[in-house]
Amino acid sequence: MVDKSVQNETFYELDKAKQTAIVLLFEDKLSDEQIAKTVNRSRTTLSNWKKDNKFKQAQIEYRRVAIDSYVPDAIKRLHKLAIGAKSEMVSLQAAQSILSMAGFGSVDSSPELEQAKIEKAKADVRKLTAEADIKEAEAKAVGNTDSSGITLEIIRTDRRGQSDETKS
Repeated sequence: MVDKSVQNETFYELDKAKQTAIVLLFEDKLSDEQIAKTVNRSRTTLSNWKKDNKFKQAQIEYRRVAIDSYVPDAIKRLHKLAIGAKSEMVSLQAAQSILSMAGFGSVDSSPELEQAKIEKAKADVRKLTAEADIKEAEAKAVGNTDSSGITLEIIRTDRRGQSDETKS
């Protein structure tokens, strides 16, 4: 087991008021004003602490150690879901999460998902090829084209505004 005091070295270098403030900030139950009162400091002092690099580093260390302490319970919960969930999807997702954490692949990836992605990409290519073939056939089917393949439409109007369409 890793010694938490080693992981929290910067945290333990701080005085008790700063340590308490870091814990209270992490718990996120009190306002900054209430935290400042709890540690017998002003709101401005707490604000200055929050800007200090050593205080920030201590917050990061504390957060990491605190969250690490939640991991065993989270894994136990995932295991219960994986073996006992009524929903197959919930059970599968829990099992995938456990496998991912154990280094056996990503939660966002599975052989089935990867195969589905490949099949979708192939279908997309087939669709685009068919659309291109349709456009090419439409272009060939257009009549009255000159040697450059451009269709010209000339509309003449007489003095009365009536049109006389001529294609050339």
